[in-house]
Order: sequence, then C-alpha cells, then structure tokens
Amino acid sequence: MIQKQEIIDLVDQFLLATDSESFLIDVTVSRDNRIVVTLDNDEAIDIDECVALNQYIEEHMDRDKEDFELEVGSAGLTAPLRTLRQYAKFEGETMEVLLRDGHKLRGILGAADDEGFDLTWTTMERVTDPVTGKQSKKKQEVEHHEHIAHKDVNSIYYNF
Repeated sequence: MIQKQEIIDLVDQFLLATDSESFLIDVTVSRDNRIVVTLDNDEAIDIDECVALNQYIEEHMDRDKEDFELEVGSAGLTAPLRTLRQYAKFEGETMEVLLRDGHKLRGILGAADDEGFDLTWTTMERVTDPVTGKQSKKKQEVEHHEHIAHKDVNSIYYNF
C-alpha cells in the first residue's frame, strides 16, 4: 500500500520546486491505492498547476511496483476549512459553523490559532433592561463574540 507521507513529501517537493503560492490541505490514500490530493491558494488554484502536480506525482511513483489512481484538485468554496492558512484566507468573511453539540452559527470569522477561532454573530433576543430589571417585549439584535475551540466544531464553511 502506498504511504500517505510519501505523497505529502512529493507534494511538498513540487510546491517548493515550482515556487508555488499554493498549499496542501489534505492527502488521502485508500486501501485500494486511490490517492486524493487537495490544494488551496490565497487567490485561486490554477487548473494547470493541478495537472502539473498530477504529472509530477505520476513521474515519481512506480506503477509497475504498485498501481494507483490519482486525483489532484482544489478545496473549493464548498469545502470545510481545515488549515490555519485557510482560516486566515477567510478572515472577515461570513462563515457557517456546525458545532459538535448540533448548534449551527452563522457569523463573521475573526482571528484563528491552533486552539480555535473568533466568531462574531447576532441573534434576536428579549433583553432585560438594566434599570427596571424587566424583560423587553420586543426582541432586539444582540451581538455575540466568542473564541470557539476547534475541538468543539464539526465543520466550518464559507457562507456565500
């Protein structure tokens, strides 16, 4: 079976050799040697770059030793964020976040780090007047800002 790290090393070599602005998102290798390489870029992935990477990997692997199927593509706007560089790319954009507890949030993505990311969103709520202590009859917009831990998130997608 083809090892995932072998493919990661080839992708890294290609990106370095071509001085590419693209970055690796994921590599999967199934039991039947179906290899899927996913790239992203701060701008847009060029199809020619995907073709060139595909050819590079093909040239550096021996099909006589082990046959494989290879797919190289881009993450796309509908794919969930997986790396900090993707979080940086979408900072300030509206995102949809599905939490592990089943809640769904839609808000503006802020800074991200290894632990989590900032999200700002608004909800309509009845609020309590601080002077009278009475709850309002009409719902008002309430802004929430929270640092959400990656471990609490099922997925986060660009919301367009």
